[in-house]
Amino acid sequence: MRAHEAGALHGDIGHRGPGWLRAPADVNALVPQLWPRNVARAADGALAVAGLSVRDLAAEFGTPVYVLDEDDLRSRCRDFRAAFAGVDVYYAGKAFLCRAVVRMIAEEGLHLDVCTGGELATALSAGMPAERIGFHGNNKSVAELTRALDAGVGRIILDSFTEIDRLTALARARGIRPRVLIRVTVGVEAHTHEFIATAHEDQKFGFSLAGGAAAEAAFRVLDEGVLELRGLHSHIGSQIFDASGFEVSARRVLALQAQIRDARGVELPELDLGGGFGIAYTTQDDPATPQDLAKRLRKIVESECESERLAVPHLSIEPGRAIVGPAVFTLYEVGTVKSVLLGTSGDTAAGRRCYVSVDGGMSDNIRTALYDASYSATLAGRASAAKPLLARVVGKHCESGDVVVKDEFLPADVQPGDLVAVPGTGAYCRSMASNYNHVPRPPVVAVRDGQARLIVRRETEEDLLALDVG
Repeated sequence: MRAHEAGALHGDIGHRGPGWLRAPADVNALVPQLWPRNVARAADGALAVAGLSVRDLAAEFGTPVYVLDEDDLRSRCRDFRAAFAGVDVYYAGKAFLCRAVVRMIAEEGLHLDVCTGGELATALSAGMPAERIGFHGNNKSVAELTRALDAGVGRIILDSFTEIDRLTALARARGIRPRVLIRVTVGVEAHTHEFIATAHEDQKFGFSLAGGAAAEAAFRVLDEGVLELRGLHSHIGSQIFDASGFEVSARRVLALQAQIRDARGVELPELDLGGGFGIAYTTQDDPATPQDLAKRLRKIVESECESERLAVPHLSIEPGRAIVGPAVFTLYEVGTVKSVLLGTSGDTAAGRRCYVSVDGGMSDNIRTALYDASYSATLAGRASAAKPLLARVVGKHCESGDVVVKDEFLPADVQPGDLVAVPGTGAYCRSMASNYNHVPRPPVVAVRDGQARLIVRRETEEDLLALDVG
């Protein structure tokens, strides 16, 4: 199955077209799996999160604004820790990172993945214990590796022979023995978009298993004796719903583990199976629970270890967007509503499309344009008795591809000044946000127990001009 075909099946990637949508019986209803746990409609019809009305949030913080349900985020951390007891759970810094979130996940006992010097700096400045940080990346610079070593990060995931040589030289000069894992490209075609599938052969990450590079990398590290090789790492992609890919990946990477044991007499004590578990962006998505994922992954690893006569290694996983993605929604204000004739067939109109333009767009959520990702939306500031209208939620940028939600039913009386909320925007939205068209990036507000606090402030025009030295 090709990546774009798989994405269409698995919900996040691949535009289905309006045929997959059905008009809801109640356009005001919320589908629980799409929203943070503390979001509901209040008696006046407006959405409320942890007891705070979105109208009040918009009045205080403006729009667009990313709204984080802090209890939801913390609950997801606990759910994964409980389901994967005895397993190290790594939060994906690339999904969304700020100091407040680092403190939240640290308090909940999670580890943290970073992949750049900037992410590492954020983690350290927020007080994340360095030994609970893993450093990823396919092109870590000397400066980044040096900072990681000086900070004492818990593990560095090796991604190339150049990096092995680079890190070996740095470690030898310091007289230290940092812990490392080898990232293995296992040749699994994950059922997701090609841009976020990371285990097939033709891509930039890791050492090829089929080509022998992964085994060669492990032997080089072991023979050199400078770096402490703790284990192997495999990550097949992101927004994954089907566990069959993990089964194939585990079988192949544990076979390599056995090969290393047989060749060098060393049984590596750790294994990272990656993750990238999927979340619900639309009603078509049905993600597995942490408990189900844990049960299936443990069974896979135990079965393969028994087959290879290996001791079960200490496991780690990387849930990816599954922790922060569902905990955030983006709140927009409608600016214009436009009905567009789609064309004619003879003397008969072919139909119309309603464009609902909001005060954000691809600068705060590039994923629809980049991955053809699907999202949902709802009228957030009030309830409506109007009939459902199939609409397209678009942004304010000078691009026809500036689409936030391709197809969604909104009340037919949606109008300028209304608030619209888009769920599932916690992952890869603020972290991939830009200043396209010189639009300042939105703030992030955390809500808990009826209280809201700003954790990332809104950019200003002064921020935009501050780097301009001309």
